[in-house]
Amino acid sequence: MTAGLRSRRDAAPAPAGPVPQARDRALARRFAGLCAGLAGLGALLHGLGIRAVLDDAGQPLRDLVVRHSLLPRAIVALAAGAALGLAGLLLQRVLRNPLADASTLGVAAGAHLAIVAATAFAPDLGGLSREAVAFAGALAAAALVLGLTARQAFAPTSVVVAGMLVGLVCASASAALVLYGGQYLTALFLWGGGSLAQQDWGPAQALGIRLALAWLLAALLLRPLALLALDDAGAGGLGLPVARIRTALLLLAVTLAGSVVAQVGVIGFVGLAAPNLVRMLGLRTPRALLVAAPLLGGLILLLTDGIVQAIDRGSRLALPTGAVTALLAGPFLLLLLPRLAGARPVALGADLAPRRPARLGRRLGLLVGALVLLVLAGLILGRDRTGLVLAGPSDLALFLPWRLPRLAAVMAGGAMLAGAGCVLQRMTANPLASPEGLGVSGAASLGLAICILAAPAAGLAAQVGSAGLGAGIGLAALLAVARRAALQGGRMLLGGIALGALAGAGLTVIMTRGGIEAAMILAWITGASTQVDPALALLAVAGALASVAALFLLARWLDVLPLGDSAALALGLPLARAKLVLLALAALATGLSALTVGPVSFVGLMAPHLARSGGFAGARAHLAGSVAIGCGLMAGADLLSRLVFYPYQMPVGLFASLIGGPYLIRAVLRAESPRC
Repeated sequence: MTAGLRSRRDAAPAPAGPVPQARDRALARRFAGLCAGLAGLGALLHGLGIRAVLDDAGQPLRDLVVRHSLLPRAIVALAAGAALGLAGLLLQRVLRNPLADASTLGVAAGAHLAIVAATAFAPDLGGLSREAVAFAGALAAAALVLGLTARQAFAPTSVVVAGMLVGLVCASASAALVLYGGQYLTALFLWGGGSLAQQDWGPAQALGIRLALAWLLAALLLRPLALLALDDAGAGGLGLPVARIRTALLLLAVTLAGSVVAQVGVIGFVGLAAPNLVRMLGLRTPRALLVAAPLLGGLILLLTDGIVQAIDRGSRLALPTGAVTALLAGPFLLLLLPRLAGARPVALGADLAPRRPARLGRRLGLLVGALVLLVLAGLILGRDRTGLVLAGPSDLALFLPWRLPRLAAVMAGGAMLAGAGCVLQRMTANPLASPEGLGVSGAASLGLAICILAAPAAGLAAQVGSAGLGAGIGLAALLAVARRAALQGGRMLLGGIALGALAGAGLTVIMTRGGIEAAMILAWITGASTQVDPALALLAVAGALASVAALFLLARWLDVLPLGDSAALALGLPLARAKLVLLALAALATGLSALTVGPVSFVGLMAPHLARSGGFAGARAHLAGSVAIGCGLMAGADLLSRLVFYPYQMPVGLFASLIGGPYLIRAVLRAESPRC
């Protein structure tokens, strides 16, 4: 209701009179001053870059570098930023969602996946242009996200959650293709971080033409844009064909976003920030937004790229501009959280609600039996060119020293992620909370990446400590931001998305250094477990046993916390200490699991859901079921990752994420109504 009233207020024409006119002039002066400042700083930074090249007397091709690299780079920054600003404005207007953007909706990730897949399997792109391939991927991702959230009437948090899931699945698939595509696709992966480096004027011309056409089409649809601020019934009552207009504007926004990805890679934050900053400045009418949002988007990207070039000249890091803009996305998402104070996360359907708690012992026994069978299959089952083979006694003696530590480590990682996910879901009363979804796994991997970068020869203890510290800092920061809504699913979840954006951008920035450290980090973040040795496996198993045992001892806290802070205090629970201890355990378990399964596997989200759907409702039962299922999921993923892609071996965490993504998408599709 509040959003509808706000939309009607925003869409209503300003009343005539001297006071509104004076206000409009003041707003225009404020916006013009901001644009002038951004343009001046951006021009200064780019001018310093041009001057540095021209002053290099030993560079015989300096004029060509300026004409065909630096100048088109500045134009591309303006055009790409303006295109993203316009695309973000259209998406936010059509979906009535201030968090809608090509990056938050998974559109950019879908476009990038399409380009990576086409490059891997059809280097000539099957005769299609790169933009056509990117558009197909972006359109597929957008259609999937909107299909997932149509039954929730495109509720803001539901759209962002679905976009997060689709984006993570696309990113996992892209990483899988990169791992088996060699150095060429690794360079493509880094380019996907958003590089504005140019060699000619082609991208600038292409983006400029598409931006001009899209801007003209949007201007022709100015009145429908104004009416879309109303609800569907109100807009339809005024004669607007809502479905057709919404589809047309969505296609326009997806085309713009796909064009940017095709030309320069994934650029985050700009399409999210520009329209929201314009509205924060007080500009509300569709006409003003249509002019101001693209202009501000272009200037933001121009300034950001100028800063990136200045850093590059001083450090020789060659940072991708898109990764730097993504570093700004996390804080900005946190700034926007109050605008969705009443939002609720997408529901997961009645089929995932707790069932009859009868015969839990029998069900747990079945889980353990299935787990034993998976372990045996993982140890003795293999594949050669003729098909599946069973390892005999002599083969088993050869394979066991390799398979057993890996299997034990990934199962321990699955157990720790499942236990951490169970804790977070019960603490926040949020069925979507998990180490992956709340960005905790990403923070752990960022801590590990910093350790590898600073000390490549660091021992196992230093790596575990760095990963655990990263997870702890990330989780503490998340709770500090959402401390007043720690038990409200929507606020916590969106804060986790912001933390994940920060961690992912930091990883991309670190990986641009290249070298052996980047290869090690890429292996870790995709969950490669081929480097597991007996020492790491022993540490993982010991960590899993210790963390799960500790959580069982604290099961009463996990039974009480879902009731809310007031009820917990009334029952005598030491609330602050309980939360601190449980979060510390979850953070340490997440950090240790990141060493074996990587930051994205969805096990911490899937296992508690599956346990709850199986009737494991009480804290101890829920924890036991989650741990058993987490071990089984990772054991199955380890086995299938060896068999499906023979003779290659996919990282087990990455394979688990490719399985878990469709499961979560199916769960969302079966949702009937949004609820926490």
